[in-house]
Amino acid sequence: MTYPPDRPGRAAARFARLARVARPTRLARLDPRETLLAPVRGLVLFAQKIPEAVLFVLTVVSVVYLGLGLGVLLLPLVVGVVRSTANRSRRLAHAWSGVRIAEPYRPRPQPRPGLVGRLRTCAWILTDPATWRDALWTIADPVVGGVLALLPAALLIYGAEGFVVPLLWDDLTSAGYHDHYLGLVRVEGERGAAAWLMPPLGLACIVLGLVSGPRLLRLHALFTRVLLAPTPGAALTSRVRHLTETRAVAVDAQAAELRRIERDLHDGAQARLVAMGMSLDAAEHVVETDPAAARALLAEARQSSSKILDELRDLVRGIHPPVLADRGLGDAVRALGMDSPMPVEVEVDLPGRLAPPVESAAYFAVSELLTNVVKHARADRAWIDIRYDRDALRITVSDDGRGGADPRAGTGLHGVESRIAAFDGVLALNSPVGGPTLVTLELPCALSSPKTSSC
Repeated sequence: MTYPPDRPGRAAARFARLARVARPTRLARLDPRETLLAPVRGLVLFAQKIPEAVLFVLTVVSVVYLGLGLGVLLLPLVVGVVRSTANRSRRLAHAWSGVRIAEPYRPRPQPRPGLVGRLRTCAWILTDPATWRDALWTIADPVVGGVLALLPAALLIYGAEGFVVPLLWDDLTSAGYHDHYLGLVRVEGERGAAAWLMPPLGLACIVLGLVSGPRLLRLHALFTRVLLAPTPGAALTSRVRHLTETRAVAVDAQAAELRRIERDLHDGAQARLVAMGMSLDAAEHVVETDPAAARALLAEARQSSSKILDELRDLVRGIHPPVLADRGLGDAVRALGMDSPMPVEVEVDLPGRLAPPVESAAYFAVSELLTNVVKHARADRAWIDIRYDRDALRITVSDDGRGGADPRAGTGLHGVESRIAAFDGVLALNSPVGGPTLVTLELPCALSSPKTSSC
């Protein structure tokens, strides 16, 4: 997507990489940026390990003191922090290594006041297998994960010593410090060949730390997934629950769509057809006695038929636009942009056609988002970016408006989220007050045919 110079393109791209539910899978790649960031990211992950160990101790204390009543108050708080920390690790594993880790937690029961409500919450926590897997993670991750996270930075620091130690060789030996090793090289005696072996060894350690950094981070993410991913049973239960919810949403959306079509037909085309029939009937009665009045009635009926045809075309376009069926998603969204009252830049990179239901859902989602921009954002321009990457359709709609969009405010975002949820799609929103607004949609799907349009 191309932004004008005053657009916060870098911030938008950063959010597009790191946003929650909507972000695309990004595998670790050996490029300069990833290579240089890997040691820093490893240190960030390592800094989380000590709090994890503390949380493990607090979890054990909470369970032990359940019988005394203190655990009833402490356990929900501790487990809430543990789950928040675990979710942060899941997000970082996805953002930095492209490893997706779903949340395995069971739905929280309806809150109830008083002691009964607290006991019910504790029972929900203790009977959730994910609680015990999180506890195992808080004690195993500081050990195994800590080594994997710290190793890239440790190799860089150890390699840097290979350049520093030869410069301080005489000071170290005169001080009696003979126990420092770099590889097989030991600091002892006078400066000699051994001292000059340290820089090449240090350089080798630095190169090893940089090259292995992204791979060690990915290995750390895979280890995190082993402990924090749902079990097969939990994944199946979550999948069934999700399908049940999305099926209900799809049924409700279909029923609402049928009611809309019925209302449009009843209030529009049906009423005009009745009026046209009355005009034709009146013309039939006066055609012999008053030809001029009959011609006027026939002209009125012709105008009504033209309006009926336009309304039926609009209705069909609202059900499934012909340009979408003929040219595909890219050209259909370009048509939306050209019909918009504000300038809209559309970038499309689709190697082929998608399945018709996916194209329809994506088209109407973009249409609703663009309508929101026109009605609520007070924006001067909008940008739409559509791409297909790693078995997923990713759509970004952004504008330079006032921001502050909220799905709970009834701006149509909840409807968009419900529409794409039927396809396991997700929506990520970043709309600070003052703007800009960035909405990212991701729909897992497969290409159904090769490229057939200009998109």
